[in-house]
Amino acid sequence: MRDPSVSRYTAGRLSPIRRAADLRRLRDEQFDVLVIGGGVTGAGAAVDAASRGLKVALVEARDLAAGTSSRSSKLIHGGLRYLEQLELHLVHEALTERGLLATRIAPHLVRPVPILVPLPPANPAMRVWQRGYYGLGVAAYDAFAGVFGGGRGMPLHRHLSRDGARHLFPSLRAEKITGAIRYYDGQMDDARLVVNLARTAAAQGAAVVTSAQVTGFLREAREVVGVRVRDLEARGSEEFEVRARTVVAATGVWSDDMSEMLRDVGVRPGLRVRASKGVHLVVPRSAITGEAGLILRTATSVLFVLPWGGHWIIGTTDTDWQLDRAHPAASARDIRYLLDQVNEVLDRPLTTDDIEGVYAGLRPLLSGEADSTSKLSREHAVVEPMLGLLLVAGGKYTTYRVMAADVIDQAVRRLGGEFRASRTDQLPLLGADGYAAAWRDRQDMARRHGVTTGVVEHLLERYGTLTVHLLAMMAADPDLAVPLEGAPEYLAAEVAYAALAEGALHLDDVLTRRTRISIETAHRGAESAEHTARIMGGVLGWDETVRDSEVKHYLARVTAERQSQTMPDDLAADAARVGAPDVRGLAADRRTADLLEADLGSLPNL
Repeated sequence: MRDPSVSRYTAGRLSPIRRAADLRRLRDEQFDVLVIGGGVTGAGAAVDAASRGLKVALVEARDLAAGTSSRSSKLIHGGLRYLEQLELHLVHEALTERGLLATRIAPHLVRPVPILVPLPPANPAMRVWQRGYYGLGVAAYDAFAGVFGGGRGMPLHRHLSRDGARHLFPSLRAEKITGAIRYYDGQMDDARLVVNLARTAAAQGAAVVTSAQVTGFLREAREVVGVRVRDLEARGSEEFEVRARTVVAATGVWSDDMSEMLRDVGVRPGLRVRASKGVHLVVPRSAITGEAGLILRTATSVLFVLPWGGHWIIGTTDTDWQLDRAHPAASARDIRYLLDQVNEVLDRPLTTDDIEGVYAGLRPLLSGEADSTSKLSREHAVVEPMLGLLLVAGGKYTTYRVMAADVIDQAVRRLGGEFRASRTDQLPLLGADGYAAAWRDRQDMARRHGVTTGVVEHLLERYGTLTVHLLAMMAADPDLAVPLEGAPEYLAAEVAYAALAEGALHLDDVLTRRTRISIETAHRGAESAEHTARIMGGVLGWDETVRDSEVKHYLARVTAERQSQTMPDDLAADAARVGAPDVRGLAADRRTADLLEADLGSLPNL
């Protein structure tokens, strides 16, 4: 539980000093629930458990949202295609969660995005059938979300003629459509949502530690009573024990690895997870003319074309992946497939020269008998392969809160005692409280702080009411009020804040997840690396050697990713991508945790 004398915002800072303190807590305390995995499900589980009054810790081997949870289509959605598969309960559940996120839990991070369902050419009778069929589906989508009431968070759908569709999306080829249906879903920055979840868990009293690798389980007889952890940021770090009454593994595509750690006592996994690779392209907004997104049916998957600030996101693929799970690679074949599919409906074909960024993620799907990953279940499961260990896997980003509540419900039943039921449907994330009023008064806020309204809008859409902290930093240090080199849409203050309050420890954490510079710029963040390293170094106490090492490592990552994207297939792409090792665990380039804590004693108390 949080010390009531400490504000929610102060308690939710993931600062370097906080990390050192939480590391001590891991060594010294016994926790009710220890969560393994800093993705959306793990962070959501930590919020759920901590908000019930449990003593909670969360450990993550890399960065928050380093895997699947930063590489999605950036949608909070019900899954329109699940209506066709008659998975109506999944659609209703997801749309309920969409409404909660957009109106109560994270309105500063989840906002409506219009999407067109193009209706293809056909004879008159078929046109009537198509419009009725797709129209009924979208109407059902709205109905499941709740047609009436303010909790849905999205406008209702609308039928459009061919001219109406091309007015909204002039780049659509006229001969490829006879009309369209416009509906709305939620759009978010997936990595920022996870960071906010982790900070909200910390604000509720949870210990949150990244770069903390679980190397094994602690067992007493046939019960798991904790884990062994290695701090990847400390030179010569030895494993240490973390004691917990219940361990929750929310490790996504690494779920099978958790059971493998217990194979010496004959534990069966209880569930199997397959990894499905989804690749997305990012192109500049000028490459396509449109004011709404598109959803297109392909032979093997659903393709989205989504507006994303000054860019478009195009994706996704849906193919089985059995290679390196930490850094899934997009191949030239993946890129060609996406370009071919989207060019079927665009009046000006896209080429590889239009591409600013490429990213690949792995969806954790519960394994079944289906031949293709697109047919595997998106439902989730909670299993207890051994006393004291709960595994949660499957599901989808939108329903993270349901997954978290399910696994913590089971943990509470196991722990016994008097604990509250889940209340995360009523708990706004940090930055959500007062957001509507802050957005309404954004021009006044800009005048008070001497910045443009555009700057305030940019910050509000990323930090919500926490924006005041960044504006205070900019007022105190004019160097933080300038645009970031190579990425002028971001401010230097955002880099400093990422290191001061959002748990960023490495250059990659900022350029890839706290901002999206690595996919939103043609240089993939290379031209921003030096400036970012200087700012982070000032916060984290990096000397010149560490700064240079961070930049060198990031540039090697960019080079490896570019090379992988020219390879003809997955095997060659994977071989190219793994050529750049993960920066975490390179102990020779890192200070010890004790030195880091000593150097940061004079950081501003934001």
